[in-house]
Amino acid sequence: MDWLESLNVRFRGSGEWMMRVDVETVGKATVTSEAMEVVAAPKDEITAAALREKMECDEDFVLLDVRSEEEFERWQIEGRRTPQTVNVPYHLFLEKEKASLAQVPPDKDVVVVCAVGGASANIAQLLRERGYRAVNLSSGIVGWGQHYAFRPVAVENDFTIHQVERVGKGCLSYVLIADGQMIVVDPSRHVDEYVRFAKEQGVAITHVFDTHAHADHISGGIELSQRTEARYFLHPYDAIHPMDMLPATIHFEPCWDGQTFQVGPLNVQVIHTPGHTLGIVSLLVNNRYLFTGDTLFINSFGRPDLGGQGEVWSHILYRTLRELRSNLSDDLLILPGHYSDYREANAQGVFAATLGDLRHNNEGLTPRSEEEFVRYVLTRLPHFPPEYVDIKRINLGLLDVNEEKATELELGKNVCALTSQ
Repeated sequence: MDWLESLNVRFRGSGEWMMRVDVETVGKATVTSEAMEVVAAPKDEITAAALREKMECDEDFVLLDVRSEEEFERWQIEGRRTPQTVNVPYHLFLEKEKASLAQVPPDKDVVVVCAVGGASANIAQLLRERGYRAVNLSSGIVGWGQHYAFRPVAVENDFTIHQVERVGKGCLSYVLIADGQMIVVDPSRHVDEYVRFAKEQGVAITHVFDTHAHADHISGGIELSQRTEARYFLHPYDAIHPMDMLPATIHFEPCWDGQTFQVGPLNVQVIHTPGHTLGIVSLLVNNRYLFTGDTLFINSFGRPDLGGQGEVWSHILYRTLRELRSNLSDDLLILPGHYSDYREANAQGVFAATLGDLRHNNEGLTPRSEEEFVRYVLTRLPHFPPEYVDIKRINLGLLDVNEEKATELELGKNVCALTSQ
C-alpha cells in the first residue's frame, strides 16, 4: 500500500473530517484531539508555546503551512524572528507529491501547520517517511491564536505589571499586582490563563477593566468577573451596540472620566479617550504608565470606523490625540491594547514605548490640522471584517455563541489599527 492509499484509508471513517475542515471550513474545528492522537504521536508534535520559544531563539527551521492559499494570506504564523515559511496547500501533496516535496528544503527542520493539527500531522508523517526532519504543530493555527505569553513590564518592591500577549492575534492585556490583589485590563476570552497566573502569584483578582467594547476579539471580562467575583468596569457609552443601537445586557460598573481607584500603592485614573469607540478609556497608573487600549498603539492608532461612523468619529479621535499630545508627560510609558507588527516590541519582547518616543514615530501624534487628519484617516482605513459586528454583540451580551463559533469568529490577526499605507 503506497502512502497516498494509506492516507486515504486513514481519512475514511472518523478521520475523514480533518481534510474537509482544514481545506474548506477552517473555523469549524474544535473537537480534534482524538483524531490527532490517531495520526501523530506526541514525540512528533510541537506545541504553540514550544514553537514560540523556537522562533525567539532564532533557530533555523522551516514553517510549512498546508492550508489553502486564501487561508494562508489571511493569517500566518509570525514573530519577532519569523523563519522561512512555505505555503503548499494540502491537496497538492495528494495530487503532486514530488513537486510539493521539492518546495520543502531537505536540509532543515520542518514544522508543519494546518488549521487545527489534523491534516498537518499526516503531511509531517509523509515528510518523515521521505527522510525529512518534520514535526506537526499539534493545535494548528487555531492553537497558535490561543497561546498566551506573560512578560514583566515593571517589577517594583510593592507592585508588578505584566503584559499578556495573545501571540497569534496581536492582542495585549495586562495584569497589575499589588497588596495581594490583581487588576486585569482587557482580558481575552481564555480566562483560565489569568486565573492560573493569579493562583501562581498567590493573589486574588479584584478588578477587571475593559478599556472599550472590543470588536476584534471576544472579551473575557464578564466571565473572569463571574468566576472570581471581581468588579467589572466599562464606560457606559460603550454599552450600546453602535450598529444595532441596542443596550448591553451584561452586568458592569460604569467608569467615568476622572474616576480613580486605589489598590495598595497603585493609583488608577480613568481618562476618557473617545475616537476608536465613543466610550473607550485609557488608564493612567501612578502617573507613570498609560494603558491606552485601542486609542494609541506603538506605530499607529485605533481606526475610528468600526462603529460605522468613520468620518464623524475621526474628528473625535483627532481631539483626543491632540489632548494626549498636549497634556501628558513625555516620560509616560504607553502600553497599548494591540500591535500590528512584531518589530514594535522592545529588546525584552514587550510592546511599550514612552510618549516622547511616539511623538517622533507615531502618525497619530504628528501635528496637523483637523481636516488634514481626517483626510489622512479616511484614505487609510483597512478592510472591515464583517465578523467584528457579531463579536461586539457577544461582548455586550446581545449574542450567545458556542466555543466552535467563537473560534471561527476570532480567526486571524486583529485589524484595529489604521494602516500606514
